[in-house]
Amino acid sequence: MMNSLTNGRYRLADKVVWRVGYGAMQLAGEGVFGPPRDRDEAIAVLRAAVDAGVDHIDTAQYYGPAVVNELIREALSPYPGGLALISKVGARRDEFGAVLPYDDPDELRAGIEDNLATLGIEQLTAVNLRVLDKAVPDQRFVDQLGALVTARDEGLIAGIGISNVTHRQLLTALEVTDIVCVQNAYNLTHPSTDPVLNECTARGIAFVPFCPLGWPKKARDAIRTNSVVTGIAARRDAAPAQVALAWLLAIAVNVLLIPGTSNRGHLAENLAAGSVSLQDDEVVSLSKAFGEPLNVDDHDAHKSRRLNGALHPPAQPDGDRSQK
Repeated sequence: MMNSLTNGRYRLADKVVWRVGYGAMQLAGEGVFGPPRDRDEAIAVLRAAVDAGVDHIDTAQYYGPAVVNELIREALSPYPGGLALISKVGARRDEFGAVLPYDDPDELRAGIEDNLATLGIEQLTAVNLRVLDKAVPDQRFVDQLGALVTARDEGLIAGIGISNVTHRQLLTALEVTDIVCVQNAYNLTHPSTDPVLNECTARGIAFVPFCPLGWPKKARDAIRTNSVVTGIAARRDAAPAQVALAWLLAIAVNVLLIPGTSNRGHLAENLAAGSVSLQDDEVVSLSKAFGEPLNVDDHDAHKSRRLNGALHPPAQPDGDRSQK
């Protein structure tokens, strides 16, 4: 079970959850498209997560599409009390797996309803509006939020979140409605959303980092081989990935983790990161370990931008450990 002393809990919409949750994206097939490589293991991972105390699961109807939500329903319904199911809207998949915008207000409403129907529930704990790259906080953004406000007022969702946003977009959203969570890319090599994290911390908004172990592969490898990371890992008898996750938990009390995997062994490793307690000087050393955000080559940068518009990076072989 979760360690209440080191992992802690934090409010997420109408629930209070453990700070280490689970991101279900990797349960779908390659490229987050189609059925899982091992359906039985996917079901087992979900059940193992809940058995270990996880009460925050992140998903999306366009993971698969529908595949991940179907797996969650098969594995966990009837759902345990207190389980926070969080989804996101703003994209869809075509028959070839391409990720397409699906973010007009009526499409956002349809996305929420599709999530509810596939999961077999009447209300989601929260739904994140996934903002596409280069979007601006204009009237369209306000109208998009309005669709989520209506869904919340009608009881379809308990809270509204936003994802892939700038500080300006967050402030605009807060002028429209209460925000319960923000999902942005954030890790040791990519701390560039500090203003967003700081704003969330000051306002008591849950901050949920995706790509917690870096993206693309160059960044993941850099974290796992960094001398500061590996030195602390050795002293703590922990894996480098666990140190990177523990750092995220240590930098702010409102950080909630949702590392993903399709393997029970890696699930256990990820959850154990909540019990890795870092000293203040170790947190400072890790925060300084990479200096400026890590540069990636043009090909990786293009791929990262393309995916960041709607999907987190595609599921990786389990040897690559965790991504969300």
